Amino acid sequence: MATITLDTVRKVYGGAVEAVKGVSIDIADGEFIVLVGPSGCGKSTLLRMVAGLEDITTGEIKIGDKVVNNVDPANRDIAMVFQNYALYPHMTVYNNLAYGLKNRGMAKDEIDRRVKEAARILEIGDYLDRKPRALSGGQRQRVAMGRAIVREPAAFLFDEPLSNLDAKLRVQMRVEIKRLQKSLKTTSVYVTHDQLEAMTLADRLVVLNGGNIEQIGAPIEVYDKPASTFVASFIGSPAMNLLKVKTDASGLAFETGAGLSGANPHGRDRYIAGVRPEHLDVVPAGSPEAALTLKAKVNVLEPVGAESYLYAECGDGGPEIVIRVESHAHFEPGQEIVLSAKAKDVHFFDADTGRRIDG
Repeated sequence: MATITLDTVRKVYGGAVEAVKGVSIDIADGEFIVLVGPSGCGKSTLLRMVAGLEDITTGEIKIGDKVVNNVDPANRDIAMVFQNYALYPHMTVYNNLAYGLKNRGMAKDEIDRRVKEAARILEIGDYLDRKPRALSGGQRQRVAMGRAIVREPAAFLFDEPLSNLDAKLRVQMRVEIKRLQKSLKTTSVYVTHDQLEAMTLADRLVVLNGGNIEQIGAPIEVYDKPASTFVASFIGSPAMNLLKVKTDASGLAFETGAGLSGANPHGRDRYIAGVRPEHLDVVPAGSPEAALTLKAKVNVLEPVGAESYLYAECGDGGPEIVIRVESHAHFEPGQEIVLSAKAKDVHFFDADTGRRIDG
């Protein structure tokens, strides 16, 4: 096992396109870090630079105490698991797992021990004599992970390994990867665009946007206190509701046409108020004002099983917001409702920068 340190790492393509903009991350020994963000945010480029598959423009990467900027991928003591399983179709599962170890000249009995131990951990011992075409997608992904495990590397690097699986298998494999990483205690860096996958797997999230780090923190910390409107809208499904707010002379917050009211805690003329769908309550008309109160008109009620999501338009032509309600709640399209949120559940962001306002 090992620490991984990225110090102001940049990647520029063609002297003009800056894909990664001075990223610094300290990854602890045995930690599971997830790089998450939309397509084009630089997460896969960052992972490939750690692996040695992309050159670093400037900055420094260390694995353990060793600077690896100019070290070949084969000598970095890492193992990668890709979106593409990249299994040899003509080889059995056993030989797929053993192939890399044979190329390194490892003793036959040590190869056998490692392969069988990986097969035990991943519960693929019954498939060692099969070829990849005789396996399901989930079984092939386990073999791909097994090929990484047998190397007993200092770190695992995962590049969207579950993207080719169906929804049910993705859930199963998320549980497997989490269990596996906690069992092996191997430092891991995992790339995904799926925020649910990121939240369930990570010890810490690194949220990337446009080649920059927006926020680093434990999943619940990032969810509860997003550092920017980007993080607030990207982490969480449905996303946090964001309302552009102005203030009048009396200090009450409002948005034209939205019927929004509440105290202005920061004395600003403009800001963005955010509240998650589960923190908005439908209340009777005439209820006392809360930290955030607004009038809205129902558009759609979306049942999803254990709960439902209510989509409503604020005021006349205002923004659409989402409210989580209990599963058997009933609302009609066009119905006018009043919503409120408690002070502890309202987030405030700078109207110009989008950064969180605290205090």
